[in-house]
Amino acid sequence: MRSQGQVRFIKVSAKVQMVGAAIIAALLLAWLVSMAGMAVSQYMSTRDRLALLNREAKVATAESRVAEYRDDLKSVAEDLTRRQDALEKMTDVLPDDIKDADTVSDSTGEAAKTVDKVSAALPEAVGLAKIEARQLALVERLTRFADRRSAVAAERIRALGLNPDAMVARLNDRSAQGGPLIELFGPKKRAIDPRFERLGLSLARMDALERGLAGIPQHTPANIAFISSGFGYRADPFTGGAAFHAGLDFKGPIGAPIYSAAAGRVSFVGVQQGYGNTVEIDHGNGLMTRYAHMSGFRARVGQRVEAGQVIGLIGNTGRSTGPHLHFEVRINDRAVNPRPFLEAAANVQQEGGRSAASNGQ
Repeated sequence: MRSQGQVRFIKVSAKVQMVGAAIIAALLLAWLVSMAGMAVSQYMSTRDRLALLNREAKVATAESRVAEYRDDLKSVAEDLTRRQDALEKMTDVLPDDIKDADTVSDSTGEAAKTVDKVSAALPEAVGLAKIEARQLALVERLTRFADRRSAVAAERIRALGLNPDAMVARLNDRSAQGGPLIELFGPKKRAIDPRFERLGLSLARMDALERGLAGIPQHTPANIAFISSGFGYRADPFTGGAAFHAGLDFKGPIGAPIYSAAAGRVSFVGVQQGYGNTVEIDHGNGLMTRYAHMSGFRARVGQRVEAGQVIGLIGNTGRSTGPHLHFEVRINDRAVNPRPFLEAAANVQQEGGRSAASNGQ
């Protein structure tokens, strides 16, 4: 050690150095152990805190998801309610007295009980239960309406001497049907509510009967006030002898329009012996109408025509003494008197007018 120009020497023995080094090493080890303990303690504390935060986060997430599901359920119910409101508004045109011809069960009381039970057991779903009750009421109302229309169509068909049940059977002939299986309620084989199935059957019968009725002559092919020859036996206009007339003759000027008596598909356009220029229309169910002595065609084979559509012009072709339309109605190729069909058509039009006026009131 240098001090004020003098130098002094201090000797530290090897033994003292070893003791000092040992003390320093011990102190360093103690410090390291202390620091490690503090680190472990801090790690454990942090880990416990993180675990607690994770548990709290999971609880919060589950509760928020439940709340979201409840909100979604509510929004779904509100959306379905709006749709149901729209459906009921669109069916406001249905007659109010449909229940007079009650053909199906009334689920109103049972649906109300269901709403009460759901409200007590699962309050969040009470909105859906109410929509279901309204849906079932609408289904039953539509079923009654379809049954009423079926009954009206069947009555009109019977008035023409035809069998509506046989007509439905022919229209629903399964001997020539096919196509891929597309199940109404999906592939899970879930049971169909019988009320929906009942509605489907009622709509199918209504459609079949009304299609059959549409194929029955319901529109006069020409001016009915000028029938110059009736159906049945008459004196032949050329020979004067007794003969059978298979239709009605409508007198009119050449070029006057001829109308299809019912909806159907044109099966023949051309010349037939005795008939001259002829159009034949197939209306299904074995029913066919024939229009003869035309001066011009306004239809082609295979064409789909509606009742009242112009299909030709009155003429004087074939075996004819003057311009007129010869009109036939044939069932299974047997000529029948067209007059009952035309008279029924006039009654149907009158009833349709009264019904429209009633609905307007």
